[in-house]
Amino acid sequence: MRRLLLWMARSAWLRERIPHLPLARRAVRRFMPGEAPEAALAQAEAFRGQHIGSLFTRLGENVGRLEEADATAQHYLGLLDDIAARGIPGELSVKLTQLGFDIDEECTLSHMGRLAERAAQHGGVVWLDMESSAYTERAVALYERLKAQHANAGICLQAYLRRTAADVQRLLPLDPAIRLVKGAYDEPAAIAYRSRREVDANYAALAIALLGARAAGRAVRIAIGTHDVTLIEQIAAHADALGLSQQAFEIQMLYGIRMDQQRRLATAGYQVRDLIAYGPAWYPWYMRRLAERPANVIFALRQIVG
Repeated sequence: MRRLLLWMARSAWLRERIPHLPLARRAVRRFMPGEAPEAALAQAEAFRGQHIGSLFTRLGENVGRLEEADATAQHYLGLLDDIAARGIPGELSVKLTQLGFDIDEECTLSHMGRLAERAAQHGGVVWLDMESSAYTERAVALYERLKAQHANAGICLQAYLRRTAADVQRLLPLDPAIRLVKGAYDEPAAIAYRSRREVDANYAALAIALLGARAAGRAVRIAIGTHDVTLIEQIAAHADALGLSQQAFEIQMLYGIRMDQQRRLATAGYQVRDLIAYGPAWYPWYMRRLAERPANVIFALRQIVG
């Protein structure tokens, strides 16, 4: 099922057709409040009352022209101003290929720098979202350059990649902000762990390494990006054993998934941030969300028939 869904995510033929189907548009509502940024902002305001922060991402990737990259950067600059004007505790998560990474790396770095500068004016962080393994090394290298100029830059690392433990050690001297996720692309066994047990074990090891760095005095910001509550509880127990408080890390989950747990964890005193996606280019992102967990397919079907 996972391989089929990831194949569907890559299919240009399906990408052109499925988003126009009313049933598909109804199903995607589980994972995003709407395509317009206003819908995302309104949802973030509702979360604020529940002591849940927000992380915004405009869906889309692999733009083909620099004009599109420029427009995306301008959109995000405006969104940062809107977030600040509404007093929302919100941050950005941006894919580099949205900003022209396939075309001009220096242009992409310039755009990320502008976003980080604007976010710093409002006291927030801009996260560099991670894409497939074809971009990993270039993305980590770009983050190193970005972080040297902007302290408020964060990066997403994927636990299913075998290289990630080395990437964590590589970045720790920078006092980075790291969002640790499991990974949602179809990667070969030569470079990625394929079984759930292996991915979970590596995730826990990476989180423990980050907590250890925090306990040793590194100013690393740790974001635990998973819906696996059992894994979160294991990480929290390890943090407690190291003498770290609940504020030593934050929990980041996707909109529409484990909302009961997001509210419970926030009420228990953890920092919780909900990633809210929006935009019309939702198809590949949505299919990867379904592939992450078989239960998501059942939930999507319930949205269609409910």
